[in-house]
Amino acid sequence: MRVIKVRNVNDAFYRGIELFTIKSNFRKQMSRNGSTLESNEPVVTVYLHPWERVLFDKDRDANPFFHLIESIWMLAGNRELHPLTYFNSGMSNFSDDGENLNGAYGYRWINKFGFDQIQMIIELLERDPESRRAVLQMWDCVHDLDSPSKDVPCNTQIFFKVRSGKLQMTVCNRSNDMIWGAYGANAVHMSILQEYIAAALDVRMGAYYQVSDSFHVYENKGWDSIKHKAGLFPTHKYPEVYPLVSNPQTFPFECENFIKDISGVLDTSTLKFPEYENHFFNEVLKPMVKAFVAHKERNYADADRYLSEIKANDWKVACTNWIEKRRTAYEKKHG
Repeated sequence: MRVIKVRNVNDAFYRGIELFTIKSNFRKQMSRNGSTLESNEPVVTVYLHPWERVLFDKDRDANPFFHLIESIWMLAGNRELHPLTYFNSGMSNFSDDGENLNGAYGYRWINKFGFDQIQMIIELLERDPESRRAVLQMWDCVHDLDSPSKDVPCNTQIFFKVRSGKLQMTVCNRSNDMIWGAYGANAVHMSILQEYIAAALDVRMGAYYQVSDSFHVYENKGWDSIKHKAGLFPTHKYPEVYPLVSNPQTFPFECENFIKDISGVLDTSTLKFPEYENHFFNEVLKPMVKAFVAHKERNYADADRYLSEIKANDWKVACTNWIEKRRTAYEKKHG
């Protein structure tokens, strides 16, 4: 078992790159998606500041809009494909029927098994903060074992416990791609879940432990673009973080409503938002979505204006970098 103990996802990213540049650490393995480098042993990543969840590496070029929208989509208990494809058209490749995602984590958290697991975990830990039974289940052994689906959950269970007034979280993962999964989407999705449950319990966030059984990278362009960074570590200070939850009671309902509000998005003229009780929706998510829509319309003046309105500095930096890279490529191509 290898342990990567870090402050945040940016530190973990460079430690992970370093792991796969030492040949004694991995083996080559073929998968249904091509050749991989797989760690010889499971990897546990320990995030001491899991709320510092945004990855800034420009070569990795993570899509911050998609990562955050998908996190809200999960907390809405949704499995429909169409709210996601506007922000990442590639998600359609993982749908079996072109309408839903079989392995949608949020749907499994809240709806699939006939009850809201998240709410039950909150109630359990409110009654007994010392409990060891707060287990959030994502793996369905009846339907997932040897399933032909394109989308079988990689994250299988999550354990929560309150210790010293902080909510600790341990996520178990059967198969974890370091670049696109572990130190990309997963670091955002799971830490946002952790922050919501901590807020509902009125406790602080503790450490986030990610247990990755098959920890790997794909030998493709994504790996080629970052492997030269082995041995480098970020030197910048992480920007100030904007709190996710200001009203835990209404937060899950506002996640549902927000996904409904953006599901029919076509252009900036049709995009209408109400005021939300949780300030993160008004001050961060709304301008982010408007900036993304303006980018899709190639209206970069409006995109810049909306980016400037994002109150969370970490998301503002990541969104600005992501749009600027595409703006530069577009203008280079079209003049």
